[in-house]
Amino acid sequence: MTMIKTLATLAALTLLAGCSTLDKLASVNEEPRLTAIADPTAQAGYSPVRMPMPEVVAASYQPNSLFSNDARGFFKDQRAHKIGDILTVLVTIDDSAKISNTTGRSRNSASESSIGGVLGSIFGGKVPLADVEASGAINTGGTMSDGGSGSVDRSESLATQVAAVVVQVLPNGNLVIEGRQEVRVNYEVRDLIVAGIVRPEDIHSDNTIPSSKIAEARISYGGRGQITAVQQPRYGQQITDAILPF
Repeated sequence: MTMIKTLATLAALTLLAGCSTLDKLASVNEEPRLTAIADPTAQAGYSPVRMPMPEVVAASYQPNSLFSNDARGFFKDQRAHKIGDILTVLVTIDDSAKISNTTGRSRNSASESSIGGVLGSIFGGKVPLADVEASGAINTGGTMSDGGSGSVDRSESLATQVAAVVVQVLPNGNLVIEGRQEVRVNYEVRDLIVAGIVRPEDIHSDNTIPSSKIAEARISYGGRGQITAVQQPRYGQQITDAILPF
């Protein structure tokens, strides 16, 4: 049964690899295709964001007043505040981390017991066993050592801008945004994806917001095309790395 499962798995992997190879052969000498513009909420796998929310308070007006108790500002402006509005995200990432740890442990122990004198006094200096001397001793010893070291040296830097669309307004007024940018240069496509939750108060007067003000931020910057494909290991090597235990 195990052999049958193994053969079935290998056959499925071979079929998938064959489909991938056919797709690559069909796109020889062609630029990578850009993704069609579509409603993010209609994409496969999309689900609305659900976060803990305060109780909803019904809007009310005071006598002789033009403003309700749920108004966020005295005057209206052009900053994004409802579904479908667009705002600019200023993506600025400049992080670096350097960590180095070294640990060492050593332990030595030794003990020695001499029983030769006792045996010699009992047997008159002679021991009946041919391979045991009267002046013999028992020695024990042990040594244990342990050492380890680790280091992390990481640095990321990214500065760009991307326009995002408000795809959802949470009950407390916070905005769920999502933006995607694709740039194709020759045979390589660069993807930039930004998503998260922002407060309307953090949006600047010019309708921009820094990426540091985005809660639950999801920022992805990568690429696809011939250069990216060459930098990736072949699927056979990836399968081997996944199944080999050593």
